[in-house]
Amino acid sequence: MKIILKNLTKKFPSRSKKGADVTAVDNFDFEIPSGQLIGLLGPSGCGKSTCLNLISGLEEPTEGQIFFDDEDVTDLPPENRGVGLVFQNYALYPHLTVMKNITFPLENFKGDKKMSKLEMQERAYEAAKLVQIDGLMERRPSELSGGQQQRVAIARALVKTPRVLLLDEPLSNLDARLRLQTREEIRRIQRETGVTTIFVTHDQEEAMSISDLIVVMKDGKIQQIDKPQRVYDDPKNLFVAKFLGTPAINVFVGSVKKDRVFIGDDEVMKIKPQENRNVYIGIRPEGFIPDENGGLNCKLRAVEVTGRDKSIVSTHYAGIGETIRSIIDSDINIDESAKEVRFSLKPNKVYLFDKETEERVDFEAAKE
Repeated sequence: MKIILKNLTKKFPSRSKKGADVTAVDNFDFEIPSGQLIGLLGPSGCGKSTCLNLISGLEEPTEGQIFFDDEDVTDLPPENRGVGLVFQNYALYPHLTVMKNITFPLENFKGDKKMSKLEMQERAYEAAKLVQIDGLMERRPSELSGGQQQRVAIARALVKTPRVLLLDEPLSNLDARLRLQTREEIRRIQRETGVTTIFVTHDQEEAMSISDLIVVMKDGKIQQIDKPQRVYDDPKNLFVAKFLGTPAINVFVGSVKKDRVFIGDDEVMKIKPQENRNVYIGIRPEGFIPDENGGLNCKLRAVEVTGRDKSIVSTHYAGIGETIRSIIDSDINIDESAKEVRFSLKPNKVYLFDKETEERVDFEAAKE
């Protein structure tokens, strides 16, 4: 089932009598394709959880409409929307067994949807098998690991066979290994069920690894929507470029002078001529090539070996941030006793952003 959000806006009243309303979601306009997993990605306070609450019906929009397929559900109560919601905290009933936690939503069905105890148990076992906890049905939450508790929460959301599955930072309380395992499970479950799923996270690695599309948000507004790799390779603005990538993109203050790009006073790249302007220059960590004749001259701080890669830590007076981190192949030799290291750059890993607007500036590298 597709979800259509039309000009969706949510404002909260200011705590101060004279203050302006706080806009959490600002004119959100997006069609979520049926059967896909969408990642809502952004820093804390960007409005992603509020957007999820609007779709679920836990919050009412100030403006705009929400459609499930062709049905306008903007004013429909949460319990009638057919939504499964999984929270950051597992929200399990500690005195109930896994079985009873999963069947709890089914007990509220009325009329022709009302189910017998046997039907509820059968449905619960189906959901438990899907998340691989069917051997834990008689345990209580206190007897489960964090990852198992999260699977119970997901099974409870799935047991209703929801039209939409909403996940609000479901992995935040898990350790690193469990996060990896659980996100792989979420992707598997979503593919097996085919349910349209929205996954809220501030962790760009999580969003990129399991999403069909990611929506990058800032201050309640959509910054970019696309496939994860395309957002990484083709960021629309400096915010998106900085938010995606581990290690983060390296940013410098620079300028374009006709057919040359400068970082500080270092001429680092030739391009096809364009108007002169001051820019921010973003270079992905994998965009550096150690080159004794390279145009970018940095002060060497350290070389870190991480197995298959080496990380060169350096500084440059035009850099924004304490250090520059460059990722190179581990078999490339670097003189760690040297005071400086020079780089040439891979043009496809270099991005220019207007100094005033921070919007992306397209350029074409000149052929040598």
